[in-house]
Amino acid sequence: MKSLLFVSALLISGQLFARTECTTEPKSKWMNAETFKKSLEATYKIKVFKETKGNCYEIYGWNKAGKKVEIYFHPVTGAVVKENIEK
Repeated sequence: MKSLLFVSALLISGQLFARTECTTEPKSKWMNAETFKKSLEATYKIKVFKETKGNCYEIYGWNKAGKKVEIYFHPVTGAVVKENIEK
């Protein structure tokens, strides 16, 4: 029983701390961060814009409906890789 709980805890913690990976492309191919951020400001009110360890651009903020968002973008294409929207 204890080993089952331990394995379950490891699986859950692994999922919670899993990192979103966006690209292995060199930064020379990435969109300019400031230009990309400005393009998002037409759609989102951005509280935080950052580059992640998984080579993504990530925002925390609100969409036009006022819902909290956390979105990971591919820094070369600008495509949404992962999105969490408040329900």
